[in-house]
Amino acid sequence: MKIVRYSAGAVEAQFGILEDGTVYSASGNPFTGLTKGAAVGPLDSVKLLPPIEPGKVVCVGLNYALHVAEGGDRDIPTEPVIFMKPTSAIVGPGEAVEIANLQNQTDYEAELVIVIGKRARNVSEADAEQYILGYTAGNDVSDRVLQKKDGQWVRAKGFDTYLPLGPAIETELDWRDTPVLSRLNGETKQSSSTKHQIFNVPFMVSFISKVMTLEPGDIIMTGTPEGVGPMKPGDTIEVEVGGVGVLSNPVKARA
Repeated sequence: MKIVRYSAGAVEAQFGILEDGTVYSASGNPFTGLTKGAAVGPLDSVKLLPPIEPGKVVCVGLNYALHVAEGGDRDIPTEPVIFMKPTSAIVGPGEAVEIANLQNQTDYEAELVIVIGKRARNVSEADAEQYILGYTAGNDVSDRVLQKKDGQWVRAKGFDTYLPLGPAIETELDWRDTPVLSRLNGETKQSSSTKHQIFNVPFMVSFISKVMTLEPGDIIMTGTPEGVGPMKPGDTIEVEVGGVGVLSNPVKARA
């Protein structure tokens, strides 16, 4: 099932179900169950919103060996490197990424994103998939100058609009070998698969749940593959995760 959040007409924000290019209304919620309703219209007739409003955003960095090598002076991590982004950074499909510091290199990072489906605390790796609602796509926008200057990543990755998310939550995705791509102005920049992740999805969920309780709707950014690079105002950045769809955002300067 593909779950979306959308607005259309008088409807400001509602969950829907996407099938064959058509959005259908849905009653209930993704965590207790959605019931498909009437057709709302073609996908391009509604405004897609971020598919979830998470309570927290947990991120795993350095989770692809070739991306680690891009840093030049980093070792392959022996356990997940975790950090967090503020929920205020989230924007939906079609919304602009607003570059806060035009003088600084600001990069795109295409990522598979886990959406938690039920409360997870101290769960085992073997049971971890039971706590996952589904998966979406995200772009972990990063100010490289501030990232290096600060030595930690919250400021560099925490500006408003620095987390595009969407376009849908796919509940039946196979995390074992899912394509993860980015395109800048139509040119492919990243092209990899989750099979190259250092830490896989169940391990990450289990590991993080032993640090902090994960609540329904929380998301885990699972790291980006090699090929990251800078964006500038006037660009369009697309993130594609197989089975989820394409997340497209224009880039502009912060007002």
